[in-house]
Amino acid sequence: MKPVAAAALGALALSLTFTAAADTAAMEGEALLATAQQLIDAAKTDETGLGFVEGLTTEIGPRLAGSPDEQRARDWAVAELKALGFANVRVDGFTIPYWSRTHEHLTVLGPSAQSMVITALGGSRATPDGGLEAEVVRFDTLAGLKAAPNASVTGKIVFIDEEMFKTQDGSGYGLAGLKRRECAKAAAGKGAVACLIRSVGTQHHRMPHTGVMDRSGPGGPMPTGALPAAAVSAPDADQMTRLLARGPVRVNLDIGIETAETAPSGNVIAEVEGGALKDEIVLLGCHLDSWDLGTGAIDDGAGCGIIVGAAKLIDALPGKPERTIRVVLYGSEEVGLFGGDAYARQHSEELGAHVLAAESDFGAGRIWRFQTRFGEGALDHAKTIQSVLMPLGVSPGDNSAGGGPDIGVLARSGVPVVTPSQDGTDYFDFHHTPDDTFDKIDPQTFRQNVAVYAAFAFLAAEAGWDFRAPAQSE
Repeated sequence: MKPVAAAALGALALSLTFTAAADTAAMEGEALLATAQQLIDAAKTDETGLGFVEGLTTEIGPRLAGSPDEQRARDWAVAELKALGFANVRVDGFTIPYWSRTHEHLTVLGPSAQSMVITALGGSRATPDGGLEAEVVRFDTLAGLKAAPNASVTGKIVFIDEEMFKTQDGSGYGLAGLKRRECAKAAAGKGAVACLIRSVGTQHHRMPHTGVMDRSGPGGPMPTGALPAAAVSAPDADQMTRLLARGPVRVNLDIGIETAETAPSGNVIAEVEGGALKDEIVLLGCHLDSWDLGTGAIDDGAGCGIIVGAAKLIDALPGKPERTIRVVLYGSEEVGLFGGDAYARQHSEELGAHVLAAESDFGAGRIWRFQTRFGEGALDHAKTIQSVLMPLGVSPGDNSAGGGPDIGVLARSGVPVVTPSQDGTDYFDFHHTPDDTFDKIDPQTFRQNVAVYAAFAFLAAEAGWDFRAPAQSE
């Protein structure tokens, strides 16, 4: 055979090989997308996720971090996840500094004597028996308190009256939450005896919002912060402002607490075990603990139901996904992200095997955007996922996803993350209040969340994509 003819036949064979490989890849891609659509369709009538939230909030109720109720929630979740057929169900334990409230009262003294509705902030110190009496000094903002002369604050109860405003993405919470975290420490530095804040929320019912305050110390987190501190319901904050406009206001603040230097907590873990790439992990997270005022349905029972429902849909498919899908129900998120930090420490040696992480911790509102944080060379994979989710009303987002509170430490360690952004317009009407209950979850929007999580988690587990891939050189 002439050399030219041999070369031509070789080129033809190579061309046919490439064509066959492309056809095979196309067929595999079509099969992946078809299965993702199958999961989306199944999620529209799924009962597993919603049943998980209903059971958790009904049979357990509030789940304060470090309390016996959080322990009961861990035991309940382990039993439920085993009953659902998940693999490798276990608890990774750790300890936290413990705080809980026993009572909380605020009474205006003098000719306008009346009670106001408050709730102690997480980490508040106790007042003396019978409460403490002092005059109230009001500030529009935390910055106003920090700029005030010490003499105007010393011996008084600080009241920060800064409002919070509704936003779809919840961005108003970051600014409004600063006063909750920092008021006591800033007020103590100026000689105040206690701190009150307008509740960090967006509803105007006589229902205060709790939440954790800064309780850091030289040796790490402590059971309590700098001062007694409480959130005042929005109508009572308005009332306090009107009273102060009429002249000096003196109050009695009475807060009782229980604390312990250490208390047990833990992360509940379950898996859909993978196949050929089972050592690679797609992590779906939520947090199991809640505040003690409501039953923790939207914060964050809903998130746990969403990821459990999504993972179970994938588990019900024929065969195993290539990668392992790990469901993590984090403990003690509300009081300082202890579960997220503990997971990162306890699994530090396998963080490189975490190919993707996501967290559901913003209620059960409709997912409207899908953000990623991938390597530049993986952005085509982001576009593929986003195209699958668009028929669910999910808009493509940018590549600056934060991931979520508990998986933030994973993102900072280089693990690729996604943020399925939920509509949080009404979320802070209920968040951290007695009104955080199961009836606030809309089943239809909840199932849209399950569909989104099932579809992207399946693609991430099955396609074998490298979400860390750097930009390819020319």
